[in-house]
Amino acid sequence: MGKDIPPAPAPRPDAQVRNVALVGRAGAGKTTLAEALLVATGAVPRAGRVEEGTTCLDAEEVEIRQQRSVALGVATVEHDGHRITVLDTPGSPDFVGELRAGLRAADSALFVVSAVSGVDAATVQLWEECAAVGMPRAVVLTQIDRPRADVDEAVRLCQLMLGEGVYPMHLVERGPDGAARGLVSLLEPHLDPARVGDHDADRLRAELIEGIIGESEDETLMERYLAGDELAVPDLVSDLETAVARGHFHPVVCVAPLTGVGTGELLQLVVAALPSPAEHGCPPVTRPDGSPAPALGCDPDGPLVAEVVRTTTDPYVGRISLVRVFSGTLRPDVAVHVSGHGMAERGHPDHDADERIGVLTAPLGAALRPVAACPAGDVCAVARLATAETGDTLSSPEEPRLVPPWELPVPQLPVAVEAASRGDEDRMATALARLVAEDPTVRLERRADTGQLLLWCVGDAHAEVLLERLRSRHGVAVATVPVRVPLVETLRAPARVTGRHVKQSGGHGQYAVVVVEGEPGEPGSGIVFEQRIVGGTVPGQFHASVEKGIRAQAARGVNGDRPLVDVRVTLVDGKAHSVDSSDAAFQAAGALAMRELAAAAGTQVLEPWCEVEVRAPAEHVGAVMSDLSSRRARVTGSEADPGRDRATVRAEVPEVELLVYPGVLRSVTHGTGSFDRRPLGYEPAPAAVAVPV
Repeated sequence: MGKDIPPAPAPRPDAQVRNVALVGRAGAGKTTLAEALLVATGAVPRAGRVEEGTTCLDAEEVEIRQQRSVALGVATVEHDGHRITVLDTPGSPDFVGELRAGLRAADSALFVVSAVSGVDAATVQLWEECAAVGMPRAVVLTQIDRPRADVDEAVRLCQLMLGEGVYPMHLVERGPDGAARGLVSLLEPHLDPARVGDHDADRLRAELIEGIIGESEDETLMERYLAGDELAVPDLVSDLETAVARGHFHPVVCVAPLTGVGTGELLQLVVAALPSPAEHGCPPVTRPDGSPAPALGCDPDGPLVAEVVRTTTDPYVGRISLVRVFSGTLRPDVAVHVSGHGMAERGHPDHDADERIGVLTAPLGAALRPVAACPAGDVCAVARLATAETGDTLSSPEEPRLVPPWELPVPQLPVAVEAASRGDEDRMATALARLVAEDPTVRLERRADTGQLLLWCVGDAHAEVLLERLRSRHGVAVATVPVRVPLVETLRAPARVTGRHVKQSGGHGQYAVVVVEGEPGEPGSGIVFEQRIVGGTVPGQFHASVEKGIRAQAARGVNGDRPLVDVRVTLVDGKAHSVDSSDAAFQAAGALAMRELAAAAGTQVLEPWCEVEVRAPAEHVGAVMSDLSSRRARVTGSEADPGRDRATVRAEVPEVELLVYPGVLRSVTHGTGSFDRRPLGYEPAPAAVAVPV
C-alpha cells in the first residue's frame, strides 16, 4: 500500500452505506468523475488523468494504452460519516459483463451524461432496463466547463429521452468569462438573481419541489405548499430520499470534475438522497436444489448470502473475487459454501464446493486495503477463492443458498485461437479456463466439425482485450486464425455403383464386392443405410461391415474435409469369397462404394444456416432488415415488443454471414441492437462460398 493511500473506511451500519454505479456512454467522463470524487473524499491526494494513464481506477495495461475503461473500477471511500463504494463501469457495449457486475453490486445508478454530446440511444436503453428492475437512478451532467457545453439543452434532452421524473437540482453559476464557478441549489427559498442569470429559477424550483412532494409519504406537504407555506429545506431533503428510492424521481446534478465544481453537491446527494442497501432490498434466493428459501433482509446478523460479482487474477496475489454481501457478515478464515448454478449453457457448469475465506480487503482501484469483516450491504475483495467464479453465491455450509444468475447477452462473435507454439498449449488451456471463470460473457468451444477452438466474445473490442489479457496477465502467446464455417456435401442425383475390393498377396487375400444404390436424403436425415439383399450374395455378418465403411467414408468426405450428409444408401447386391472375405474387406468395399457414388451422382456443397432473432429500437428496424437482406437472409417476420419502443426481427441467415455480424449490427443500430441464433440446418451454398478445397 502506498504511503498516500489512507486505510479502508471502517464498517458502518447499513443506513450509512451507499453503493453507487457510474454508468453511461463511453467518453461521458465517468472515470474522470470518479477521480474527482476520490480527491474530494481524501482517498487520493490528486486526480489522475485518463489521457496520461494515471487514474486510480483504470489500472490495466490495455486501459492505459487505449485511454478508456474496459473493466469495472471499484473504490470504497468515506464522506460525512458514510461508507461509499463507487463502481466505475465501462461505457462500451462490448464490456456489458463489467457493467452488469457494477449494477449487481450497487443499490443505485448515477447516469453520467456529457453536457457536450448529450444522451445517446444506448443510454436510453440502459435507463429503461434499470427502470424495469426498479433501480433508483440520478443523472450527473459532466463536462459543463467544456467550450461547447450546453447545460440547459442537455437537461432538456434528459427530460425528453429519459422520461418523467427528471429534475435539475441546481443551476450553474458562471463567472464573467463563462467558466463554471459554482452551483446554486434550487431547494433554497431565496435565490440570488445575480447568481441564477437568465434562468426562470422560480419555475424550475416549483417543478422540483412539486416532483419531490409528489412522492412524499407526508400528505400534508402538498397542501402546505399549495397554501403558500414555505417548506423547510431539511423536510424536502428527507422526502428527496424517499422519492429517489422509489425509482420515480431522478435528480440532475451538474459537475465539472477537473475543477471540482459540483463534487461536493454530488457527494451530498449520494449521502442524503440515494438509497441504502436496506432500502434497495436484497435479491431473491433459493436453495441449490431450486427449492424456495426464506427472503433475505440486509441484516449483518442474518444468514450469510453474498455474491461474487467480478473475478480477476493478480500475478502476485492470485485470484481476487469482488463480493457483494447481501445478508450476514463475511469474515476471514471462515468456511463458506460456493454455489454456481444456471450458467451451464455459457460454459460455466453447475458446481458446489466448500472453501475457506482468505484475507478481506476494500478496493481502491488496484490497491487492496485490509478490513476485519464485511457486513451486509458492503462490497469487499476476497483473495484466493479457488473454485468461485463470477456470478457464484457464497453462503453458510450449514444453510447453502443460491442467488439467481444475472441476465447477460450470449456472446455471438467467434474468434478462433491457437497456441503460438507447442510450449504454449498447456498454459493456453489453463489461461482460457481462467478467462471463462472470470467473465460470464465469454464462452469457450471446441467445434467437433472443424476442430477449431473458438473463444466466443461480445464484440471486437472485447476480443481484443481478452487476447491482450492472455498475453500480459497470463503470459501466453496466442495466434488467431480465420474462423472456418463447416461446409458439407450431399449427392446431386441417384446412382448405382459397385465397390470392388479384391487383393491377393499370398496366403489369405481380401475379397469383397458390394453393389449399392444411393440418392439424396431428407435434409437433416444424415446417412441412412438399408439393405435389400436377395439370397446370400453378401452374408449377413458383413452387412454391418459395409455400413461401417460407408459411414466412415462419409465422415471423412470425398472432396477435402467436407463430410457427406443426408444420403440414403441401400445395399442391393455383392459377392463374397468363402476364404478371403472378411470384416475389413467389406469395410473397404463400402468406403470405395461411397466414393464411387459421389463420383457417379455428383455432389452439391451445403452451408449451415441459422435462425436469428434481432432486437433493436423500432426506429432502426428498417435498417436492420435492409442489412439482413444484403446478407442473403430471409426475413420471416417482425413484431413490436410489448410496452417498449423496440421490435424483434426474425430471419434465417447463412452462418458465414454472422461471423462479423455483431459489429455490423452495433453500427446499424448505434450500439443498441442485439441478437440470438440457433442452428437451422444446411442449404446449397453459392459458388463464392463453395470454393474448391
